[in-house]
Amino acid sequence: MRSRLSRGERLLARATTTTGAEVGGSRDALFLPEREPSRLPWEEIATAEWDTEERVLRVVEVGTFGEATPEHLLALDEPDRLLSLIRERVTASIVVQRHVLVRDRLGVRVLGRRAPGKHGPIAWFVDYDAGLDPADPAVAAVVDDALATARGDVGE
Repeated sequence: MRSRLSRGERLLARATTTTGAEVGGSRDALFLPEREPSRLPWEEIATAEWDTEERVLRVVEVGTFGEATPEHLLALDEPDRLLSLIRERVTASIVVQRHVLVRDRLGVRVLGRRAPGKHGPIAWFVDYDAGLDPADPAVAAVVDDALATARGDVGE
């Protein structure tokens, strides 16, 4: 695992899968054994959920509309410290998050994310509710307005 760390980076928490592979987290990224590259920056994680009954961590990467979203399922032994780190770092990467209604109860989630503790550029993402077409001009207009408002709210 240490060979996958960037210079000056250190593991803050780790857990072992039921097959013996190591999963770890640093200040900047989560390291997944079956992913290539193994390093997944916190701001590129859409969701991370722990199933207490199955003892499985489900990590979903930020995806691109119309493409399969990368997802990782990891059965872990003694994950408590790693789960706490994941929760803290993913949350710290969120600069702004809001749900905007488009029509009826359907809407989009606008997210602005950046590496936790950094002052670099914000990456913007839009997550569409099922049933919305991003190519629809009415949907695109709402998204454009929502993104402009969110960018203005954070001083971009």
